[in-house]
Amino acid sequence: MDESGVVRQKIEAGEIAVENVDKSYGSHHFRKEVVRNCSFKIERAKLTVMIGPSGCGKSTLIRLLAGFEKPSAGAITLDGHPIAGPDRDRLVLFQESALFPWMTTYDNILYGPRARGEVTKETLELAEFLLAKVGLKEFRKKYPTQLSGGMQRRAELARAMINNPRVMILDEPFRGLDAMTKELMWEYYSALYEENRRTNFFVTTDIDEAIFLADRLLIMSNIPTQVRATLEVDIPRPRKLADIVENDRANEIKMQALSILHEEAMKSFSRGSKAAADFVEAYSKRSVKT
Repeated sequence: MDESGVVRQKIEAGEIAVENVDKSYGSHHFRKEVVRNCSFKIERAKLTVMIGPSGCGKSTLIRLLAGFEKPSAGAITLDGHPIAGPDRDRLVLFQESALFPWMTTYDNILYGPRARGEVTKETLELAEFLLAKVGLKEFRKKYPTQLSGGMQRRAELARAMINNPRVMILDEPFRGLDAMTKELMWEYYSALYEENRRTNFFVTTDIDEAIFLADRLLIMSNIPTQVRATLEVDIPRPRKLADIVENDRANEIKMQALSILHEEAMKSFSRGSKAAADFVEAYSKRSVKT
């Protein structure tokens, strides 16, 4: 068995269930409701993508899934057990780079095992394997400032994977990259997922990114957020960007998702405006008819 097969055998994919979750901040007259009666499942060994209007509460949900915050009501479980706080079984990749600037690529990747005092011969071999897998073997001694944006993202993926989380949570990780590098990262990340089949939860505001990556697409409502629709992205893998552009099913899913997202975005726009509210109501009725 090759090294990638050994790594795949060690992966224990988890499953997260979100049930009737509410999240509010403040109290009484200053209370702000961000998440309302939200339920969904992040299925085992699937790549679930969440998309919604900017500011709808997606980052709040990430903090709840990671255990950084607790819901005001409802339950969040991992493999049937309540999530009580942060843990290595759920690792988050944020929008901003979290690499330590004083550490080399190699040392950044090994940070987790070293911090836990778990550096073994097997861990060192895995670090070498991951360095090669993310294409950074020749950059092992480089510091983050000496790496491109795409290289930094790949280093962070390797740093997460060496900890063998049950669920990977990614919060718009490619947002700051230029268009060409971003599309290359889509294909790279998709291939990495297809190889190891770890449970992945990916949050984005980019509809093309969402459809290219997802097995299942969660479309979120405007704030206070909840799931407006769940779409199965039944497009065969492996996927290439050029193929997706010409895929009828991909375009059908895209149009369906955009219709819902447009309606939710307009609800946000219409707050405090009677004319805009009337437009949203008319648009909603037209969408139902079509």
